[in-house]
Amino acid sequence: MNLTHLDNNNRPKMVDVSNKNETQRIAIASGEITMSKEAFDAIISKNTKKGPVLQTAVIAAIMGVKKTSDLIPMCHPLLLSGINCDIEEKPLLPGFKLIVTAKLNGQTGVEMEALTGVSIGLLTIYDMVKAIDKSMIISNVQLEKKSGGKSADFERKI
Repeated sequence: MNLTHLDNNNRPKMVDVSNKNETQRIAIASGEITMSKEAFDAIISKNTKKGPVLQTAVIAAIMGVKKTSDLIPMCHPLLLSGINCDIEEKPLLPGFKLIVTAKLNGQTGVEMEALTGVSIGLLTIYDMVKAIDKSMIISNVQLEKKSGGKSADFERKI
């Protein structure tokens, strides 16, 4: 298998997608953050010094999706058509699960954008409550589903 981000001289390159068909592309990624009960309760009760944690995490996730090409060297700047973020409370962890969906009609996929959005959103939660719990763990950042494009659709098996 040839790596598409290397040229014939093994130098890095951005893949040329100009000959690819434009299709609707959707990617869904998720990740979790585990924390102390004290930190979880502070977020749920909106009793944190830095403001509304979950709302800020959603905004950060959206910004992360939009800025992916600035952060990941071989990602194309994309004209996104939609970004959605959901946060599930996980009181038994305790913690939260962040799910990010990125959509576009284009010539390249949005998997990296969805994964970056999840990562930035979870890091924002960490940043906003680290004064309460520095031992939080960000985990299971993963692609859940993708559709569109030449390669086969993907859906994570549970």
